[in-house]
Amino acid sequence: MKILKRIVLLFLVTLFTLEAAEFLMPDQAFKPYAKVNEKGEIVAGITIAPEIYLYKKSLKITLLEPKDLKIATMDAPKAVDHMGDAVYLKSPEFVLHLKSNEKLSGMQDVKLKIAYQGCSEQGLCYEPTEKIFTLQLDADGLSSAKKKEELVSTEQKSKSDLIADTIRSSSFFVILITFFVFGLLLSLTPCVFPMIPIISGLIISQGEGLTTKKAFLLSLVYVLAMAVAYTIAGVLAGLFGANLQAALQTPWVVYSFAAIFVFLALSMFGYYELKLPDALVSRVSQNSNRSGFVGVAIMGFLSALIVGPCVAAPLAGALVYIGQTGDALLGGAALFVMSLGMGVPLIVVGVSAGKFMPKPGAWMTLVNAVFGVLMLGVAVWMLEKVLPISVITFMYSVLGIGFALFLGIGEKEGHILKRTVTLFLFLYSLALFISVMAGKPSITQPLGFLAAGKMLSSNSNAASKELDFMRVTSLDELNALLKKNRGKKVLLDFSAAWCTACKELEEVTFSDPSVKEKMSKFVLIRADLTANGSQEKALAKAYGVFGPPVIIFIDKDGKVLHSKTIVGFVEPNEFLKAL
Repeated sequence: MKILKRIVLLFLVTLFTLEAAEFLMPDQAFKPYAKVNEKGEIVAGITIAPEIYLYKKSLKITLLEPKDLKIATMDAPKAVDHMGDAVYLKSPEFVLHLKSNEKLSGMQDVKLKIAYQGCSEQGLCYEPTEKIFTLQLDADGLSSAKKKEELVSTEQKSKSDLIADTIRSSSFFVILITFFVFGLLLSLTPCVFPMIPIISGLIISQGEGLTTKKAFLLSLVYVLAMAVAYTIAGVLAGLFGANLQAALQTPWVVYSFAAIFVFLALSMFGYYELKLPDALVSRVSQNSNRSGFVGVAIMGFLSALIVGPCVAAPLAGALVYIGQTGDALLGGAALFVMSLGMGVPLIVVGVSAGKFMPKPGAWMTLVNAVFGVLMLGVAVWMLEKVLPISVITFMYSVLGIGFALFLGIGEKEGHILKRTVTLFLFLYSLALFISVMAGKPSITQPLGFLAAGKMLSSNSNAASKELDFMRVTSLDELNALLKKNRGKKVLLDFSAAWCTACKELEEVTFSDPSVKEKMSKFVLIRADLTANGSQEKALAKAYGVFGPPVIIFIDKDGKVLHSKTIVGFVEPNEFLKAL
């Protein structure tokens, strides 16, 4: 009798638990689908409800008809371990690369079967289920590619796609180590260089009593704040396509931040001392320098968003992964670690600034002046995003000449190194000034126009460069140009006036004679994302661009060659290979 009561009680408890759990019906828990994409591939998957998972071993995708059509390879997401079984915790999607013999042609009815089984986290397992889909597939474009067994799956992927695959297939710690190395490599790019005088100036501005330990902590706070900013901006871009960095490159933001560096520079020159009111400092922290750390953190956060908005292959790869999987946690962790790698040199510079900072005296005055000029240089560098090159070159020339006069140009006394640097700075700045007055401003080759025949050729080259690239700002404009130039090879350059790497690409790679010769064989279109309005965002989203520079190649048939996509700055030799 006791056993019977226990059985009845267990039955009632189980019944109550099942009722409370409110289990979903099978068609609510699993929603399979299948479609044909623009490449002639079959995309199949299962949308699963929250707290539902699928068994990898039970998920089978089979082609039933026609018999001559086979699945060559299948791109599948990575399964995870769940209580000893390989399962999909998120909705899996599969890309089927097909092959056929020469008998198939024209539109074909394709029958596809998806078999699956899954369970609820609450303990209910569903019966094995099969769904059959009928699709229409154009077999003409399929057979010719398969006769030589050149499957789409063997096509090389772009660097950003390969990096996204690395996140999918690697372990958590391998991903972190890989992206930390990516960050170290990115620290050698122009995106990080402007942050060196910023962190150095912030450390130097602390004045007397600065220890190596405090310099390290200040540098670490700056880098951590920078990493947080990159991570937030990256996750937002990956999930929603909202480029926070691009939004902060509007003229008024650039002018405001440049003004901040001017104020910092003036304080370095001794015109005033930047600090919080004593009453506020004492209220925030008794006898503490906490306010200094807060200011450094704010500067680090803003510097990442405004000073260095560069997109490179590792960053784009992480954004592609976040956008495709919605896994902001893993993608964000990769971005955070990458940012820490980018910040390692900044920490070294900051600690060095604190360790080797001279004692108060004449040397300290000179050091403050140097970093004040560097701060002004950063301000001018930022204004490159919104002002003409002639104005920027003039500002650089005035800054350089003024600093050379401050250092004492022409003085016979002093260290030979100081005198040499001063003379070189004066001559270079004077050359910049001459180039502006001649109407041929150039920062890299200020006297280049003096070469024989250079003046005439530079005018024609400049004109041809402007004419070669047809500028578009919307998807409609781009589609019209692509339709007009059907049958020609197209080079589509996503660029922006505020993009540092874009300018480097223009000045270094696109100006290379061999590159220019090869580029002349392409229809050149420039997608200008400077305004970052709704049209520009739609244009970038249509081609999976998270930020410039990105170069996309389109063949004569109007097909985008994804494997050739270039993200970020590349040297001329590497770019020639792609061309």
